[in-house]
Amino acid sequence: MKLSKAEQKKATILKLMEVAREHFSEQGYADAPLEEMVKQAGLTRGALYHHFGSKEGLFLAVLESVQREIAERIETDAAASDDPWNQLLLGCRAFVTTAVEPRNRRILLLDGPSVLGWDAWRKTDEQNSMLLLREQLQLLQRQGYLKPISVDALTHLLSGAMNEAVLWIAETPDRLQSLEESIAAITLLCEGFRKK
Repeated sequence: MKLSKAEQKKATILKLMEVAREHFSEQGYADAPLEEMVKQAGLTRGALYHHFGSKEGLFLAVLESVQREIAERIETDAAASDDPWNQLLLGCRAFVTTAVEPRNRRILLLDGPSVLGWDAWRKTDEQNSMLLLREQLQLLQRQGYLKPISVDALTHLLSGAMNEAVLWIAETPDRLQSLEESIAAITLLCEGFRKK
């Protein structure tokens, strides 16, 4: 069965993004060879420019895809519980666990801010993981789980703590132990603003 033009375009974009994600996560943005990526995807440089405008445009699309995947994982893992407080903790664990995966870490936390700039990177974060975190904290506040506190401040505080934890975990020799230590610290931090 022949694909429609729209289906062909979507398949082209997905193939290039898949190849680019592999190169960006393994080699980093600066060392990922554009010619090799388009060749491996079976495309031309012109196709890349047509769909993404530039290597940076391709990287932004890949980063946004990584952000969406992490957000989906957070939602899935948090949904394993009916308790709103436990959903928060499961979501935090899901973020840290997924963000530290080798195929995500470099794109998400190392190259993302440096290639796109802090403002553009934050925008993608705010539309995905931070959005879910803020929504969960708002739910907890409405249901009386939280001490009187600004949800915006708390969202940024927890998000920053988790992003920093992921960077630390990625650099430690025993990542599994560092992951568990970070989850324990995040849980303890969350308990500090929980209404008893």
